Amino acid sequence: MLRAGLIGFPSTGKTSLFQLLTSVREASRTTGKTEANVGVSRVPDERLDNLTALFKPKKHVPATVEFADMGGAPGTRAGAAALLDVAAFRNADALLHVVRMFRDPAVPHAANSVDPSRDVRTMEDEVILADLGVVERRLERLERDLRKGGGADLKKEQEILQQCRATLEGGRPLRALELGPEEAKRLRGFQFLSAKPLLLVLNLDEADLPQADRAVQLAGLDAFIHGAATRAVPICAKIELEIAQLDDPDARAFMADLGLRESGLDRVIRASYDLLGYISFFTVGDDECRAWSIPRGTPAQAAAGEIHTDIERGFIRAEVVRYEHLLARGTLAACRDHGELRLEGKEYVVQDGDVINFRHAT
Repeated sequence: MLRAGLIGFPSTGKTSLFQLLTSVREASRTTGKTEANVGVSRVPDERLDNLTALFKPKKHVPATVEFADMGGAPGTRAGAAALLDVAAFRNADALLHVVRMFRDPAVPHAANSVDPSRDVRTMEDEVILADLGVVERRLERLERDLRKGGGADLKKEQEILQQCRATLEGGRPLRALELGPEEAKRLRGFQFLSAKPLLLVLNLDEADLPQADRAVQLAGLDAFIHGAATRAVPICAKIELEIAQLDDPDARAFMADLGLRESGLDRVIRASYDLLGYISFFTVGDDECRAWSIPRGTPAQAAAGEIHTDIERGFIRAEVVRYEHLLARGTLAACRDHGELRLEGKEYVVQDGDVINFRHAT
């Protein structure tokens, strides 16, 4: 499952968005420790809906994204650093920064004015400083250990962290640092916040909804989103709340009146999914039609492990057909007759939209 942590300053709509995304209506009770509220959203996928209509299974299981929100969001450097102590944020695959663009005198901004560009840069600085503190503490420890005769591994770690420190001191996030596979693996255990892909969720004023396509430009964030692993998606939380309270037919009619093809919540979920470079493959049958999330470039044997480690260990072959072919033919048997169902080995790279049955030894 993909995991994303929501960050944002007070009065941006962050917690409301979390509740809308996950249907978690109340903050969980804690025992004095800093903890996150965690909820799960389904990834909208018309292909899975069509496969379900075709096979009429007992179960329909979409891919999911897990979202975490922490009450009292970071609005100070100490607050940003505190995220490092919360497992749900430390282990997140991406960060979603909810940025206020709506104007409402009844909801005062923490900085007394609405300035999305300022807020994005301030939050970025806080996250960078939180990571810098981690790097500096680790470098101090490494220096002591190396004086005692530490080995080559410690020296290599020191070199990489010194590179990280220089990047952070220059005001750049670690997601902008180009690292080789070995270097990235060495840093993985630190779970640096600024190394995580970043999605800016621009919470628009209702009056600006017709200009949603220009939200990045209106916010003055054109240069920022061209940074590494950074994207933006516009929503209007006020409208989303209204949509969430309607029945499906009324919600669709309301969105059509507004010129929206899908809800902003679906766009946030899909953008989170795309930001991380994930794709979906499907398993189908009378019992269940399910979407599975994997990183782009995953070989078939590793994809089988997403279903069960026993299938990965006993992998023999993957029976693969394209979603489009299966939908057009109507049955797997018809696809086989037309040569569209093929056998692939463990090194086959799974493609978005593959429908797969894994043959495996028991």
